[in-house]
Amino acid sequence: MADKDGGRSEGEVPTLGELQHWTGVIGQAQQLMMEQMAETMAALPEELRLPAMPSPLFADPAKLADQQADLLKAGLGVFGQLLEGQPGTEAARDRRFKADQWRSSPIFGIIADAYVMLCDVWLKGVDAIEGLEPRQREQLRFAVKAAADALSPSNFPLTNPLVLERILETRGESLLRGIEHMMADMGRGQLTHSNPEAFEVGRNIAATPGKVVHETPLYQLIQYDPVGESVLRVPLLIFPPWINRFYILDLNPKNSFIRWAVEQGLTVFVVSWKSADETMVDVTMDDYVVRGQVDAIDVVRDLLGVEKVHTIGYCVAGTALAMTLAYLEATGGADKAASATFFTAQVDFSEAGDLQLFVDDEQMALIDSLTQGTGVLDGRYMAATFNLLRGRDLIWHYVVQNYLLGEDYPAFDLLHWNGDTTNLPAKWHRAYLQDLYRDNRLAQPGSVTIDGVPIDLRRIGTPAYIQAGREDHIAPVRSVWKLMDHLAGPKRFVLAGSGHIAGVVNPPAARKYQYWTCDAPQASLEAFERAAKETPGSWWPDWVAWIQAIDPSQVAAEGARVPGQGPRPAIEDAPGRYVRTR
Repeated sequence: MADKDGGRSEGEVPTLGELQHWTGVIGQAQQLMMEQMAETMAALPEELRLPAMPSPLFADPAKLADQQADLLKAGLGVFGQLLEGQPGTEAARDRRFKADQWRSSPIFGIIADAYVMLCDVWLKGVDAIEGLEPRQREQLRFAVKAAADALSPSNFPLTNPLVLERILETRGESLLRGIEHMMADMGRGQLTHSNPEAFEVGRNIAATPGKVVHETPLYQLIQYDPVGESVLRVPLLIFPPWINRFYILDLNPKNSFIRWAVEQGLTVFVVSWKSADETMVDVTMDDYVVRGQVDAIDVVRDLLGVEKVHTIGYCVAGTALAMTLAYLEATGGADKAASATFFTAQVDFSEAGDLQLFVDDEQMALIDSLTQGTGVLDGRYMAATFNLLRGRDLIWHYVVQNYLLGEDYPAFDLLHWNGDTTNLPAKWHRAYLQDLYRDNRLAQPGSVTIDGVPIDLRRIGTPAYIQAGREDHIAPVRSVWKLMDHLAGPKRFVLAGSGHIAGVVNPPAARKYQYWTCDAPQASLEAFERAAKETPGSWWPDWVAWIQAIDPSQVAAEGARVPGQGPRPAIEDAPGRYVRTR
């Protein structure tokens, strides 16, 4: 007899109708996956097919014996937990296996514990391999860790008790829904993290009121409406990374840095970069610096009739901002910038983290193959690369939630932004990886030229506010700190809690995380960490106080301070066309 929820009592034989139902579910699932796999393989270019696996590397006999002894000891520990009726205790420290279902049945607890044990052995095995260069070892560690994350028992239906439970509860509907999600993602070539219908730029994200007041083939310049009767005389110009959409700084009104900056009395301008297309195949860093950042600085100065502007550069746009300042120093325009704020930006790439693993000859060849005939790198490639840096959180967690459990996509603005990719000029991207990440030329005075002008970061005297994220996996703290060593002007370093995104987008009202500051100059990051004062909450108020101290003078919020009422008429409402261009 079936119970009242439609399930079956323990030990009861299923009816013919139920067998037919489950046979149909499984057959339908297999058919859907086979059809999608056939289509995907048929469309896959030759150059994108996986290469043959390299021959395995073995440690020396003594180290191999030690590893085998450790494996035997760990295995006996798992067996001991089984005898004591406590399987899964080791794995419970891992949030992938925290659910009670992993321990309610001994078999799943053993599977989880054995997996955790093997991951430890695999990573120790990398350290035991002889004859590897440091870079090769790090590449191998990254590959082994990525493979280990992929092989987690939580990622497979038959070894994940939560997935099996959900399949039974929904009579297979969750499985079919998950396969539909997977097929849709395969069709669009990108993992979906958030409900794509939940957000629309200009409506509930990127919705701070303003106008596009200037446009070039490379960018649109947005000016935002003032909210008070007066504003600070020196305006703020924000350069977001062109690898992503600008509205990471203008999500919903509660966590919008742009809206908050406007409310602090700043006249705010933001550059909205155009997603690359066939008209931009020859765009290089020279263009992003001179015909992008320098041009935008001059437009704002001319529009408002001011001598200088405050600037912000986020991530790669911060790297370009350093180039811009060095270029202005070399060409007599240093006074155009009142200050420079760097959000998680790097200029010295000698310790740039795991992204350095993606700049060898094989990766360069892959980029060439991906962009052959178009000159444009599909933004989905960069999205996949960044996701791979945190594969456990940004790939496999969503594989489980979306595909295996068949859950509905959440309405999360940050995840929506993360999936809103932009295309890149291939020539620029290759040079960026090769010249900066691989060869670290920007840290070498005179090695990099902008529009034929050699630049030297050591000549930059602009006051700088340098922000880093304590848990940043894209621009590691140690790498960001190197700005302190290269810039010549007054500097303030702020270490924020969290990482590359949440460490920046942390409004005061959220009362989250913390930040560390030290007013006295420190010779190293370690010295800063020892001397720094911790303050709960957002670092934004610290930043705006620093900005106001540079020039506290104010002017009336009228005339050109209102978008479209100055010498440049409004082209269209914010957020403009470029942010919607795919």
